Amino acid sequence: MGFRPLHDRVVVRRLDGEEKTKGGIIIPDTAKEKPSEGVIVSVGPGARDENGKINALDVKAGDRVLFGKWSGTEVKLNGEDLLIMKESDIMGIVEA
Repeated sequence: MGFRPLHDRVVVRRLDGEEKTKGGIIIPDTAKEKPSEGVIVSVGPGARDENGKINALDVKAGDRVLFGKWSGTEVKLNGEDLLIMKESDIMGIVEA
């Protein structure tokens, strides 16, 4: 990819939403909610503190994360829909 986020920003690829409910009802595309779970594609170097020191991010490329419903800015890079958000918009890392 030809994009590197700056400071404490990350690039996230949204994971696909559920196709069916637990009861087996198929959800049409128009009724699906955007999932608030994704995979980190790229991370910036980190935010600077008041002394100018860079603080590394807690997330890394490949991490599966949860984020707020309205978090980030949607962008299209290389034909792929991605989100760019600050690390503080991420609620946590999903561990297997």
